[in-house]
Amino acid sequence: EEIVVLTRPDGTRLLLKEIAKVVDGFEDVDLFTRFDGHPAVVVNIFRSGDEDTLEVAEAVKAWLKDAPERLPHGVKLEVWNDLSLLLKGRIDLLLNNAVQGFLLVYLVLSLFLRPALAFHVGLGIPIAFAGGLIFLPMVDVSVNLISLFAFIVVLGIVTDDAIVVGENIHARMERGEPAKLAAPRGTYEVMVVAIFGVFTVIVAFMPMLGVEGVGGKIWRNIPWVVIPTLLVSLIETNLILPAHLSHLKPEKSLEQMFFIVRFVVRVQRAVSGATGRFIARFYRPFLELALRWRYATLAAFIAALVVVIGLVVGNWIPFKFFPRVEAEIISAKITLPPGVPVQTTQEAVARMEAAAHKLKDEFKGMNGEPIFKHMLSTVGSQPFKVGFNPVGTADASNIGEITLELLAASDRDVVADTIIARWRELTGPIPGAVELGFLANTSNSGNAIDILLRGSDLTRLLKATEFVKQGLADVKGTADITDSNREGKRELKLNILPQAESIGLRLADVARQVRQAFYGEEVQRLQRGRDEVKVMVRYPQHERHSAESMAQMKIRTPLGAEVPFTTVAAPGEGRGYSYILRRDRDRAMTVSCDLDLAVPGANANSIAAALTAPDGTLTKLKTEFPDITWSFEGEQKQQREDMGQIAVGGVLALFGIYVLLAIPLRSYVQPLIVMSVIPFGMVGAVIGHVIFGFELSIMSMIGIVALSGVVVTESLVLVEFVNRHRRAGQSVINAAREAGVARFQAIMLTSIVSFIGVLPMITETSIQAKFLIPC
Repeated sequence: EEIVVLTRPDGTRLLLKEIAKVVDGFEDVDLFTRFDGHPAVVVNIFRSGDEDTLEVAEAVKAWLKDAPERLPHGVKLEVWNDLSLLLKGRIDLLLNNAVQGFLLVYLVLSLFLRPALAFHVGLGIPIAFAGGLIFLPMVDVSVNLISLFAFIVVLGIVTDDAIVVGENIHARMERGEPAKLAAPRGTYEVMVVAIFGVFTVIVAFMPMLGVEGVGGKIWRNIPWVVIPTLLVSLIETNLILPAHLSHLKPEKSLEQMFFIVRFVVRVQRAVSGATGRFIARFYRPFLELALRWRYATLAAFIAALVVVIGLVVGNWIPFKFFPRVEAEIISAKITLPPGVPVQTTQEAVARMEAAAHKLKDEFKGMNGEPIFKHMLSTVGSQPFKVGFNPVGTADASNIGEITLELLAASDRDVVADTIIARWRELTGPIPGAVELGFLANTSNSGNAIDILLRGSDLTRLLKATEFVKQGLADVKGTADITDSNREGKRELKLNILPQAESIGLRLADVARQVRQAFYGEEVQRLQRGRDEVKVMVRYPQHERHSAESMAQMKIRTPLGAEVPFTTVAAPGEGRGYSYILRRDRDRAMTVSCDLDLAVPGANANSIAAALTAPDGTLTKLKTEFPDITWSFEGEQKQQREDMGQIAVGGVLALFGIYVLLAIPLRSYVQPLIVMSVIPFGMVGAVIGHVIFGFELSIMSMIGIVALSGVVVTESLVLVEFVNRHRRAGQSVINAAREAGVARFQAIMLTSIVSFIGVLPMITETSIQAKFLIPC
């Protein structure tokens, strides 16, 4: 999406005709607008149908090169809010990290396996990714931020089965078995484990396909990338990889190798020897100690799990449903009382503009340039506002907005939230403002907190609204608190007098006659061609131009008599309602707020927990206003619905994993033993969040799901080898010891590769990567 700004409005019509030749989707946003201090007209260009965003952007930019020659003299064009740059930057970020991750994975594999064998194992990554990409159009998934993120997630998993197979073949070849025999025998030996290990990961991601609503459209991208990628990887591992490895020739002597290959082989043999010595000197004795004190070992892990659960439940590690994507567009929106002159709104917008200019002096980009590139000021509309609009109209003289286009996230070391907090502070309170909000235009699902209040008594509802607003103000970390109670324009309100009721007049009778006198009553319709003409009867123009005319009118009683208006009614000045909200036939109001991210630890879930605590505002609301009901809406509602659906699907997924594990293990108990490692894997994930200072989020949950697949596969490999040793007649302790030693390198290698695959993302310094790192 692009916004093209003209500094001379008389070129708009010609510009629109020129744009129509390039793209199908565009609209003219005709506002009282200033761009960088100059009068401007905004044209919004967007993709339509199945067009590619980047292709549309390139077409528009190619047209812009010579467009000024075909426009009136003095018309200038500026590209504003080019979202294609944001998309391209994120795609490049993820692709670069994927390439780096693949190279690191291959390097690590080369340290433990023969270079040729490591190459064939690593080759499974691009093959699996190619299969995943081919499958995407079949399920209507595009290449976007979430789908590319899913490829990063699966990067650490896709090599697990290949490592298990390749390492087992390598172990047989190390014992002198020819490649022609080692490849099929080694594959067959662990084939069942590799197949069911992949299926358990697939089942773990399937609950995301069951999420409905808006969230479902987002989360479905992840399993539709992971599932086909892993299936293609499984085929490659069990069919293509063994065929390639069966043609490996015995290693030549060092003297016969090329000097680079000789160096790599020497390093590989040194690492392999060091791994063997580590197993013999450290791992085997430690394993024997753990087996000897197995109950103490189990108690230590359970204690660690309990501590971590306490950290999460006690909110020591905050949870945020969807982490903020770093914004490059921030805006300030103001709403004044209805009916104020447009000049008053212009003065308020000018004050926010002055505060924005001060930001340039306080914040600079990495190269010393101003922190924002362009500023778009609008009076009479709020074109960038999203979500709930209590004003009820897109255009009004009492609303305004300023939008800043910041430097690219990679060109600054300060986040948008910090800039917003300072902009809010510099602007300060604006007298008479009904609503003043500062926010970043990102992928948020709504305000941080949205509370819907319902009741049948409007007066009680208004008091409850003020009660909740005061409670929100007392909670640390809240900002921009507002409600949907908006007064309308000034009007005269009629009040019936007691003597009117004594003669049979009701307020509705008086109001109807006043309406007939000043607005008119339809008495006839005349047909003129294809049109109908309404005939209205009302007072002459000179008798309905002021409130004094109302005092002079006569009111007809039910008996037909006429009495002076002032004897039956008293007009009073007031304001009507500009917005009326109902929910299930009850009057309703919303109270919302955003986060003041300048306050350390500001978190939407923490605020919601404080409101619902035993001494919280919403708990007290039930006592103070028992006739008022409340519910969380917006981001909290979406979080509750999505997490609830994922939780239900997760329970079914755990049952599916149990069934899948029971098939190769031929046991009802051993699948539970294998699955018991999943919580302990979460312990490491939570500790990692603590070390790096990240909040838990839905992205973290996705990472933990991927982690669960890795640990289940590794545990399945170990248990299968334990069963093999037990069938050979060994005791459980001896079988566990020998299986641990035999599969140590394979399990260690899958864990290292899973970590190394995402290491470039973990060490990424780009602001755009911050929300991906927790995964």
